[in-house]
Amino acid sequence: MKYGIATFVTDETIQPAPLARALEERGFDSVFLAEHSHIPASRETPYEGGGELPDYYRRTLDPFVALSAMAAVTEDLLLATGVALVIQRDVIHTAKEVASLDLISGGRVLFGVGVGWNREEMRNHGTEPRTRGALLNEQIEALKAIWTQEQAEYHGKFVDFDPIFAWPKPVQAPHPPVYVGGESPKALDRLLKHGDAWLPRPHTEIAEIKRVRSWLADNGRPDVPFTVFGAPADKGKLEQYAEAGVERVTFFLTPGPEAEALKKLDEFAALR
Repeated sequence: MKYGIATFVTDETIQPAPLARALEERGFDSVFLAEHSHIPASRETPYEGGGELPDYYRRTLDPFVALSAMAAVTEDLLLATGVALVIQRDVIHTAKEVASLDLISGGRVLFGVGVGWNREEMRNHGTEPRTRGALLNEQIEALKAIWTQEQAEYHGKFVDFDPIFAWPKPVQAPHPPVYVGGESPKALDRLLKHGDAWLPRPHTEIAEIKRVRSWLADNGRPDVPFTVFGAPADKGKLEQYAEAGVERVTFFLTPGPEAEALKKLDEFAALR
């Protein structure tokens, strides 16, 4: 089983370059960076983690800028979004950002996507929360078209454009793998129809991981990789993930200053 790190990078935490070097030096294979364009001051939507929203949600760097800095100082580290809020993004710009990062990194991008949870944040981008899942499904299809076709076009209910030229194309063939976040029935349907890998969170029971594996196989997709996002640093739990056929787990690195982050990475590395 492979091991990576999931975290938020902000203006107050360890910066992308030293973090990336530390991860590669300690043998982690990947880094998954969260995305929030902003946090509305209203705070109407409850924080899904419960309690007060941690301050680092408000201060998160753009993931593609941060991952580009990480690409420049590493050779093998996989560069992932965990997750990109594509529903708040222009799909053509997003296609170019992902493909550009894949090019400059030599094909090291894992593209994690999700529907998000902060409804005010979505609305500020003009996204209707009730239809965000259907929007994301179309966006994934449109992204893959742009990445793989010389003249891409897409005509859906939410995404619609006539033939376009868009380069660069990704280094990875046919495109960077799309990691679908979420565990709901709609998220799993998205995984089956549009995803290349699954990104469940740590509250997902081992029995459910096994059930989803069996369900995917019954539907003609037996080899979908699973990466657990923010897995507990517990040896027994890690053994259960491995037994369930999980390809990778990521430990959640609580955002903090460089010295604190490096100390925590040493602890994760020892467990790994």
